[in-house]
Amino acid sequence: MRRDYFTLTVDGVGGESDRRPVVTVGYEGPAGQLETRMTKGEALLDDPEVDVGYRLRGDDGGDGDDDDDDPDGVLAVADRVTGEYLLELNAPSADVFALVEAAREFGQTADTEERYRIVVERDGEELVTYDKSTLLVYDGDGELLRSRSLIPSGVEL
Repeated sequence: MRRDYFTLTVDGVGGESDRRPVVTVGYEGPAGQLETRMTKGEALLDDPEVDVGYRLRGDDGGDGDDDDDDPDGVLAVADRVTGEYLLELNAPSADVFALVEAAREFGQTADTEERYRIVVERDGEELVTYDKSTLLVYDGDGELLRSRSLIPSGVEL
């Protein structure tokens, strides 16, 4: 699927530590295509069946200042078992880094392991919601940026 079929909205960042941050991914592509990608058997994939990652582009270095008009990276939701990307969309690094920071802050006061929520919408209607605790951030060379990632305590990578 094309990345330009998707839009990104991040809510609950910027000092709202008592509220779980929410990422809304809007899809406006061909009907049925997204559902097919996100379905295993007869049902949509559940929380434990998907992983979320973010890959910076080029030599941005994670500062969000790469002097061009392209988005800073690609946010992806993948099937945990097969590794297949279910969806990918362009995303500014500032939004993703703000999400990670807000999720960390939320985790300090919340009594749940899940730190942020991803809502996938098709034509403005909710298709699926995932509550997640991990978001791995990679540089342009594929190296994990631990300080920029959301990694639960006790998780060994």
